[in-house]
Amino acid sequence: MRAAVLTAHGRPPTVAEHPDRVPGPDDAVVAVTAAPIVPLDLLCASGTSYFGAPALPYVPGVQGVGRVRSSPSLPEGTRVWFPTTAGMAPGDGSLATEACVPDAELVALPDELVGVTDPLVAAMGLSAIAAWMVLTWRARLQPGEQVLVLGAGGVVGQVAVQAARLLGARRVVAACRSEHAQETARARGADAVVALLPDEGQVELAGRLAAACDGPIDVVVDPLFGVPASAAATLLGRRGRLVNLGSSAAEAAVFGSGYLRSHTASILGYTNNDLTTTERNEALLAVLRYAAAGDLTVSHRVVPFDDVALAWAAQADGSARERLVLEIG
Repeated sequence: MRAAVLTAHGRPPTVAEHPDRVPGPDDAVVAVTAAPIVPLDLLCASGTSYFGAPALPYVPGVQGVGRVRSSPSLPEGTRVWFPTTAGMAPGDGSLATEACVPDAELVALPDELVGVTDPLVAAMGLSAIAAWMVLTWRARLQPGEQVLVLGAGGVVGQVAVQAARLLGARRVVAACRSEHAQETARARGADAVVALLPDEGQVELAGRLAAACDGPIDVVVDPLFGVPASAAATLLGRRGRLVNLGSSAAEAAVFGSGYLRSHTASILGYTNNDLTTTERNEALLAVLRYAAAGDLTVSHRVVPFDDVALAWAAQADGSARERLVLEIG
């Protein structure tokens, strides 16, 4: 099969011939049509992640979309989304013309989702699952509550802004770094957008966030941590919840004990890895149904498979302003 093969940690993969994996009795083979390049792919491929350095060579790609070629449970031709453990455990991922994955991991995409293209499904994938579950499961967002989304220009943030509105939030405030990200957050329906400025202190940022909000914040969606999380936490209302699912700003944040205790506020963690297969699948399908209805989307750009090295480099250096999705099949 043709695959994007990684032969050195920290370097982009290149398209080459790669041996097919022989499926076991509980495996499915999927003809891949679309697969995104996401930060987790780069982290794993760097050889410096907490998963350990993956053995080389291997095919990266932690998720993809395609059509079933063979499966113990699904008919040939069924359109599916699937995750992989590429880079986190031995084995190859989705950046190939063919993927071999455990059959139980496949999510069959019903006919009602026919209008949601394979690249859009791929662009949403695990990021959309995270945004949805942060709001519905960890934060338990209630209608009429106010939501602050940090890093709202990314895929997680874009989905969180839209999902919060669909779930009944009365006001959704977005915070983003670049002007492009700010415009994206506005396009996704944020009521107000606050610029995240480099080297700004906690107190200053908290003041600007407070000015954009209509009173205390009920829920903070936080893929950043660091100063943005510290500032947002000082604005939580009674029983407010900050849910952290990333650390792209910093690995540590500072929270005041007195404020948290006096407001009975919560700082919560989230990872997709803690979901059951059923929870993950139901979350993905819920988001995709809104996408099919035209109520939810994310910025993405389709890239030819042979340009994988260029796309990988753009993701790595931050020049990609939308989710890059490889068109494979």
